[in-house]
Amino acid sequence: MAPSSSLVSKLKVQLKLAISRLRMVQQKDTAIAKQQRRQMAHLLELGKEESARIRVENIIRSDISTELLEILELYCELLLARIGLLEPKECDPGLEEPIKSIIHAAPRTDVKELQQARQLLVEKYGKDFALEAVDNSDGKVAERVLKKLKVEPPNPELVTLYLKEIARTYGVEWPKIQGKAAHDSDEDDDEPGGKQATKTLEEPLTTEELHKATPPRDLGPKSPVSIAPPSPSTDNLSPKLKLPGPPDLKPSAKMSGLKKQTPATQAQSEPKPDEDDGQNKTKNVVGGKIPDADELARRFAALKR
Repeated sequence: MAPSSSLVSKLKVQLKLAISRLRMVQQKDTAIAKQQRRQMAHLLELGKEESARIRVENIIRSDISTELLEILELYCELLLARIGLLEPKECDPGLEEPIKSIIHAAPRTDVKELQQARQLLVEKYGKDFALEAVDNSDGKVAERVLKKLKVEPPNPELVTLYLKEIARTYGVEWPKIQGKAAHDSDEDDDEPGGKQATKTLEEPLTTEELHKATPPRDLGPKSPVSIAPPSPSTDNLSPKLKLPGPPDLKPSAKMSGLKKQTPATQAQSEPKPDEDDGQNKTKNVVGGKIPDADELARRFAALKR
């Protein structure tokens, strides 16, 4: 028997290869399943329902095998993450389920890298451990792995659900709905006398009512900028839209100093009552109102004297 450390190092490399191989097989199976679904949609469109029901069982079986490979990939990643726990001779209780599930399910797959990792695990823990995993005598194999490995025909309900999903995905109307026999063309004949109902016209609005009416909000050009309200979340079930308001403008020190000086400057700029009234009169005449005809006659009479 090889030393434990060398077995663990080989197992580490083999688990990495198995993980990459399992991913490639899953991608390949998924691509093939897409092509088969497209063929099923074509059969449903042609009305070949019985043929589609038989062939869709292959798609169901392929999906189950893909799910099994995904579970085994997760178990390989778990063993790779806890590779240090594989050093002792006895199997760790936390790794017993993934190890026995791999030993039990690896021969049912076509992944050689996974089967080689299984051989290393059998060599590591012995034949008795491997027989318990194969027979599942202690019930340590995962239940979901056992369920995926069962070979049985799918339920008719599952087949119908698959066909409905395929039809919905590819836009096929299935099951096809028969057209209605009755038509709505004779609805007018049910009215008494066959007369059409006349619509009552409303009276036009007066000018006062039109002035009082408010224009609709949609009238006029719309703003090119639109703001959508935030969507609700678990933290805020009823969000509200908050728009930024006008900024608070505070006067600077220079402006506040100018405001303090304004009373003194206004007192200096105001005219004194003792000033000459003649100047005010001339200003009023030049920049005032236009004189009347009587005023002009008086001025001409004064000039003649």
